[in-house]
Order: sequence, then C-alpha cells, then structure tokens
Amino acid sequence: MGRFAPTSLDLDGKVILVTGGTGSFGRRFIETVLTRCQPRKLIVYSRDELKQSEMQMDLSERFGPEKMALMRFFIGDVRDRERLILAFRGVDIVIHAAALKQVPAAEYNPSECIHTNIMGAENVVWACLTNRVKQVIALSTDKACNPVNLYGATKLASDKTFVAANNLSGDIGTRFSVVRYGNVVGSRGSVAPLFQRLIAKGATELPITDPRMTRFWITLNEGVEFVLSSLGAMHGGEIFVPKIPSMKMTDLAAAMAPGLPIKVIGIRPGEKLHEIMISADDARSTVDMGDRYAIEPAFVEYRRDPLPGGRLDEGFCYASDTNTDWLTGDQLLAVLNDTVPPQRRRRADD
Repeated sequence: MGRFAPTSLDLDGKVILVTGGTGSFGRRFIETVLTRCQPRKLIVYSRDELKQSEMQMDLSERFGPEKMALMRFFIGDVRDRERLILAFRGVDIVIHAAALKQVPAAEYNPSECIHTNIMGAENVVWACLTNRVKQVIALSTDKACNPVNLYGATKLASDKTFVAANNLSGDIGTRFSVVRYGNVVGSRGSVAPLFQRLIAKGATELPITDPRMTRFWITLNEGVEFVLSSLGAMHGGEIFVPKIPSMKMTDLAAAMAPGLPIKVIGIRPGEKLHEIMISADDARSTVDMGDRYAIEPAFVEYRRDPLPGGRLDEGFCYASDTNTDWLTGDQLLAVLNDTVPPQRRRRADD
C-alpha cells in the first residue's frame, strides 16, 4: 500500500463502474477491488468486446465463480450519452478512465480525441447526475497542466468539466473529483515495455527523443491506491496530485540496458521536454496534504469543507525536472520485475 496513506473508505455493498475498464488501469483497479472488497456489483464499461471477453476469462480463472458473480460487462462508448445513462443506473461510484491517450495520434486526429475526451467527459457527468451517482473520480494526466499538445488540452477541458460539475449537482449531491499523475510504469504505451521488447530482440541501441527529457513515474498499483485513497479523501472539486519520483529518460535506458548506446531521434509532435503537474498559477489554490497535493476548485457554489493541509509557497511549481524525488535505476528494475510479465522481463545477466 506504501506510498499513499490508506483511508477508511468502505466499498463493500457498493455498485462501482469503471469506464475504459479493460485498459491497464481499469484491469488493475478491478483486480484490486475483487481481492480486497465485496462490492454489490463491479461494472466494466468499454467499447472493445474482444478485450472484455479476454478479461472475463482471465478474471474467472483467477477469482472463481463467487467473485465473478459480482462482475458485469457493458459494451458502450463514452460518446454515447444514452448508453451511459442506461449503464449508470443504480451505480454508487464511477471511475472514469476511458480516454484517447496517444499524443501523436491525437495531433493527427484531433476531432476524434475531442469527441472522446471532452464530449465523453460531459456525457459521463450528465449520466452521473441523471442517475444520482454518489462519487465520481476522473483520471487525468500531467499533460493537462499547461498543455502543448491536443491530448493535454482535451484532458484539461475534461478536468474543468468534472470540477465544475459539482456546481450542477444541487440536491442530487453527486461529488466529482479528478486525479492527475504521470507516466505509468509497465502500462501499454509506456516507454519501459518498448525498451524491454527492443532489448529482447537484440537491439544495438535504444531510441531517445531528447537526452534532457524527464518524466514523472508511478506504478499501476500506486495509481490504483491513489485513486482509492482519493475517493476516501475527496470533498468534491479537487484535482489530486500524488508526490511521485522523476527520472531522466537516459537514466531509464541505462538502467534497463547498461552499456547499450542511445540514438537521439528527436521530440515527437506535441511532446514536452519536462512535464508539469502543478503550475505556479495552480499553486495559489493548492494545499499540501502530505503524500499528495490537492488543487482546490476556483468556484464553489455548494457546501464543501476545506481540505486539511498547508498552502504552498508563492511561485511553487511541481515539475519533473525540478522534482526533489528521483527514481534510481535499481528502483526502476525492481518495479519492472513486479509490473512487466515474465516474457518481457530483462534477465539480470543480459
């Protein structure tokens, strides 16, 4: 459980729905809840029937018929408001993880990214309000802070949509919050599994977009723990930001393949040298809660108690290159051994 303080959140007897539930986060979240809790129902909402079928078979093998009796699988797209309203009936908690996330793909296909990440967020809000869902956590990204790419811009719009939704809930009482974190070690699309595949194929060099580049890193398990603990801490309207380590991309490559040269291939469209999770402007409305920061909402037209924690210093900026917590090569390899399937792992004698 480690990095993030647990809360007294009780999920037993609750109906929980995860949009994008067949993705890396969704699968790990579902597995964690099935292992620890006894929800009344646990619903996966996603648009890929093959991934749903594979997930059902995997969960059935691991958890057996008793736990699988709690599972429900809805095929649907967050672009479809009517389908969301149908799926959200009787749901207590929604975790919104569905999104189009690939930066270059979003730059090339902006309208698709906008329809899923922005209009989809609005549809989720309306479906939650229509069905009187009690709590909603939306997953965001460090790219939403001071965005330079379309993906980040759409997630910023999504974040604003969820934060403002608290002012629409009235006597419904639905509370919406956001979690924002960095690169997930071992997830699909992460550079670590890419390097693993290249090393396994006998690559003579590893591609690096820019030797100066840094990123925030979090594991899937930590991401799930952060969401669960934020559910217990939320009052509505917060953007929760975890305190997590940074790492230079060159250090990552050196840890995974010592002595293997790198090849600088140039920054991809829409890519930053360094990521930011809290800008200096955001910092004025941010509190330090110990294991995380919380950016409080600018407008509060509903009853909301203040969060515990001290205010940040003027000019504070939480960026991957000025972070005070850095991931070592040994720590990265230890994490990869826990998150990457055995066939992808780098052998110690490679």
